[in-house]
Amino acid sequence: MKKNKITDAIKNGKILVSDGAWGTFLYKKGLKSGECAELWCLTHANDVMDIAKSYVESGADMIETNSFGGTSFMIERYGLKEKVAEINEASARISRSAMGDNGWVIASIGPSGKMFIVGEVTEDELYSSFKEQAIALEKGGADAICIETMADAGEAEIAIKAVLENTNCEVICTFTFDHTKQDTYRTMMGLSPTDAAKRAIDAGANIIGTNCGNGAKQMIDIVREMRSICQDIPILVHANAGLPRNINGVDVFPESPEDMAALVPELVKAGANIIGGCCGTTPAHIKAIKEAIIKLG
Repeated sequence: MKKNKITDAIKNGKILVSDGAWGTFLYKKGLKSGECAELWCLTHANDVMDIAKSYVESGADMIETNSFGGTSFMIERYGLKEKVAEINEASARISRSAMGDNGWVIASIGPSGKMFIVGEVTEDELYSSFKEQAIALEKGGADAICIETMADAGEAEIAIKAVLENTNCEVICTFTFDHTKQDTYRTMMGLSPTDAAKRAIDAGANIIGTNCGNGAKQMIDIVREMRSICQDIPILVHANAGLPRNINGVDVFPESPEDMAALVPELVKAGANIIGGCCGTTPAHIKAIKEAIIKLG
């Protein structure tokens, strides 16, 4: 399946399956609060490989990388700025090895942690950081770069530009939305799904979408809104396993694999082309999603 592009497979009518949560898995394997999760690609590579393989074995057509917080801005908090390229390349190499040639590696790039909109960081600084990360991810074997959990369109646009100008990877860009009291969806910076979609498409993203912040049921409305302004651009959804509930100090995600799988037909009807999971989802969720998509024919 990897021989063609993700967008080509979708044009041929494929509904594809992505992977699920990584952070939850890492904590179960012993990652401590305050540790650099991305450093595990160097220090605990076998544990990271195990996570990647578990999603491949569950039927995922594409898997991410343990590089969400891999920008220089995030890594330097741990005194590891000189290891940015090494860490990101290793993260992609691990996922590439787990996936082999049977699917795609969509390497994760998360927000910088800097407030671009208020001038906390310059455009050039952001561009250089995203460029460094993207080049290393492609070198490690990434087929696409998944710029995810974005709230600020300006930062997303810079990240898209950095990937397009410095790699041959396809570009995925997803935003995270909150459900408002007005029964609308907005990012932390006030972007609506249609606004976010337009900005990402205009910047050159090959695939757009939404991740985190909502369960699969809420994602249906977000996807439908995005689809209303773009008929030809593929849409990816990485939903949480429902909205978390804090039980005895621990966040518990209530939606079972069966719960999420039951909403797959509605997500596809709304316009989703790629469906996976975010916080709280497991290989069992991905397997159930895969089975639901197979049933759609």
